Amino acid sequence: MSESIRAIQPYVEINADSLMSESDRPTLRAWMVHSLLFFVTLLTTTFAGILNAAPEIPVPQPPLTTAVDYLFYVPIYYSRTIGALFHFAILNPHFLTAGLTFSATLLAILTAHEMGHYLACRRYSVNATLPFFIPAPPLFLAGTFGAFIKIKSPIPTRQALFDIGLAGPLAGFVALIPVAVIGVLNIGPPLAATGHEIIFNDPPFLRLIAWTLRVQLDPHSPTNPCYMAAWIGLLVTSLNLMPVGQLDGGHGVFAFFGQPGHKFIGRVAFVVMVVIGVLGFVWHGSPSGFVYILLLAIMLKVRHPQPQEMEPLGRKRLLVGAITVLVFALSFWPFPITIT
Repeated sequence: MSESIRAIQPYVEINADSLMSESDRPTLRAWMVHSLLFFVTLLTTTFAGILNAAPEIPVPQPPLTTAVDYLFYVPIYYSRTIGALFHFAILNPHFLTAGLTFSATLLAILTAHEMGHYLACRRYSVNATLPFFIPAPPLFLAGTFGAFIKIKSPIPTRQALFDIGLAGPLAGFVALIPVAVIGVLNIGPPLAATGHEIIFNDPPFLRLIAWTLRVQLDPHSPTNPCYMAAWIGLLVTSLNLMPVGQLDGGHGVFAFFGQPGHKFIGRVAFVVMVVIGVLGFVWHGSPSGFVYILLLAIMLKVRHPQPQEMEPLGRKRLLVGAITVLVFALSFWPFPITIT
């Protein structure tokens, strides 16, 4: 999932009146585009939720008799899998409910995250789009590649950069707390290992909730829609809070330490993630760490613009910064997936 704030425009000289004029409400066409993306993402995340909850469903194999059959084997098999999954969910409404629950909770977390950014932009009269939700292929684990807003005018002050950057992950984290509690409380008893499987390792926040509620977490316990939505929400939060480039964490680091500190910390974070990515592949058989590496490598190439004013942040924002570091520590797990 990509960063939630797309590239901020480089510094240009503007005045407050021009900022206010650019902060008009979204047009009807914009509402239609964003609503359509949200609706499609609702469908793809629902499919993902059904897939996560449903047992293995037999799918008829396409024939392989001609060269054309081989050419279209993947799209035909993929479409048959989607059709079989949809038919199974219609015949078994329990799994359709599970899919909708996963979709609703995950999108609630993502929406809270993006609206945190958007409302902070409105507060500082920074022109920004409504959230763009990015649907993923229906059989993708989450059913979405996340969401983002695009900032269309410069950030006026250091405090504005800090508030806009960190409002998103903090709002998303608050939204996922009840989802995580419900998910942990509904963890079932562990199942017998079946050989080859994907294990979703619990991030610290889920472990903390389980310890507080005296719930036993086991790698082989079956997941549930709320657990998976919280797990993905924490993964997105930790990814966005990486202190690199124009990720949310990068904005916070720039506001705290300025351009030199932002550049240095970003490079250190990249090196650390390279090491973690390699160890994750060797120890856990998972290539997921390389996704982090690729994203951070791209982020390192994106120049972070300078706010127009670099005034002191003040004690309140220093406290918010400390809370954000704690949120990152609770969300981040170096090896989120184990493949056995």
